[in-house]
Amino acid sequence: MGATVFVQPLDLVKNRMQLSGEGAKTKEYKTSFHAVGSILKKEGLRGIYTGLSAGLLRQATYTTTRLGIYTILFEKLTKEDGTPPNFFMKALIGMTAGATGAFVGTPAEVALIRMTADGRLPPDQRRGYTNVFNALVRISREEGIPTLWRGCIPTMARAVVVNAAQLASYSQSKQFLLDSGYFRDDILCHFCASMISGLVTTAASMPVDIAKTRIQNMRMIDGKPEYKNGLDVLMKVVRYEGFFSLWKGFTPYYARLGPHTVLTFIFLEQMNKFYKNFFLSA
Repeated sequence: MGATVFVQPLDLVKNRMQLSGEGAKTKEYKTSFHAVGSILKKEGLRGIYTGLSAGLLRQATYTTTRLGIYTILFEKLTKEDGTPPNFFMKALIGMTAGATGAFVGTPAEVALIRMTADGRLPPDQRRGYTNVFNALVRISREEGIPTLWRGCIPTMARAVVVNAAQLASYSQSKQFLLDSGYFRDDILCHFCASMISGLVTTAASMPVDIAKTRIQNMRMIDGKPEYKNGLDVLMKVVRYEGFFSLWKGFTPYYARLGPHTVLTFIFLEQMNKFYKNFFLSA
């Protein structure tokens, strides 16, 4: 959760960029740096941390559930002799845990999207949530409890895509680097493979992420929602904003996901190395 304090500004910039120019080809922000400068100028330093309470709650619910489910399933599928599940089973466990954690964390995600989007609206259109709990209570009271899980399908889909893309692209990138003859199976190789994996994962998951962001922030117009589902979001973004608008906010998203991917796989490789050296060799 402590990391959320550092990545919250990246989340805010990503969300603002994904919502900018909605329904039109005119973008509010030209680049990520332009977005940061504009937010600081209009909303001040506190503005860049809008939605921090929602970000912390999201981590508390999503991460705790994901790790808990992963640990339980991992232990259940570990053989009696201590042999852990194979690669594909680990991937399946990871995707299942990610999807479950995403479902549990969706209410906090909805609050986060709305709170970070508020500053870009005219004062009379802002929702004005004071903190994440105020947001959850007001959403439940004003729009109904089911609204807290609005966009849970693309949120769960993103979690599955991220887990699948990270594992597959890291494994493939590592093998490619080793086959090139310029790398050995060490931390440098793991770092480079992780950076490539983060890039691939960002590219693969961003269209699902923008669908999630737009659905969770949408309003009802004449009693009807702006979007029918995630596919409707993608089709409208491509039609009105251009194909490459599906990757709005790529830089802050990668800046957030890249280091996370690097640390995840470097720790994983070191743990695997430790396990082979001290347990399998014994």
